[in-house]
Amino acid sequence: MKNVFTDLALIFWKRRLIWELARADFKKRFAGSYFGILWMFVQPVVTVVIYYIVFGVLRGDIVPQTEEYPYLLWMLAGIVPWFFFQEALNSGTNSLNEYSYLVKKIVFPVHILPVIKLVSAALIHLIFLTVLFFVYLIMGRLPSVYWLQLPYYSAGVFLLCLGLSYITSSIMVFFRDMGQIVGIILQFGIWVTPVMWQYELAGSWVPLLKLNPMFYVAEGVRGALLYEQWFWENPGYSVYFWGFTWGILFLGAWIFRRLRPHFADVL
Repeated sequence: MKNVFTDLALIFWKRRLIWELARADFKKRFAGSYFGILWMFVQPVVTVVIYYIVFGVLRGDIVPQTEEYPYLLWMLAGIVPWFFFQEALNSGTNSLNEYSYLVKKIVFPVHILPVIKLVSAALIHLIFLTVLFFVYLIMGRLPSVYWLQLPYYSAGVFLLCLGLSYITSSIMVFFRDMGQIVGIILQFGIWVTPVMWQYELAGSWVPLLKLNPMFYVAEGVRGALLYEQWFWENPGYSVYFWGFTWGILFLGAWIFRRLRPHFADVL
């Protein structure tokens, strides 16, 4: 366990290298593309439009519709952190395979590769948060002190994805189908978080839904942006979320360390 703490601590000491590589990774995503960074918005915007039409227009009876906060604002508050989680986990899962040439370098700290992908995903998340703020302002929702909680929830998603990425990326080196499995889980996960419909409709299934850590994040961001709630107003669930997140992080770091000596042989 001491070695796991050492690996996690080295992330801080390698922060400059991580930042430089994350910036390069961010730029590389759109290199050679005519529309460049605009493509980053296409799929999320199309997804939001589809969900808004299906749930906000055609099935408005299963989503909140109030003058205080329109459905679009309610949905965006939940789906923007989900986009971050989805992008971070997908890219983190593929990090070792994508940077296989670095894995084979003996002196390179391999355990920072998932971190690099997550920081790159966080840059995209920052752009989406900016767009979210712009939409809120257009629709008359002014900033409040409660919005200061957003970095707290973003940090929670980052650490959760880091732990999960350590697990999935290390397994994917030996089992390439892991990427497809993660994709299927994410497709299922967006429906059970939930980000498009009121969780109260689940009835007796609500306690089970709350075991999903992204439920805490989605409802927390809504609490910050719409309900004017602080995260400490629900201390029991906060303890559960952080206990789960730190548990996954240390488990993932331990699995990664155990499998790391074999990465170069397989890749």
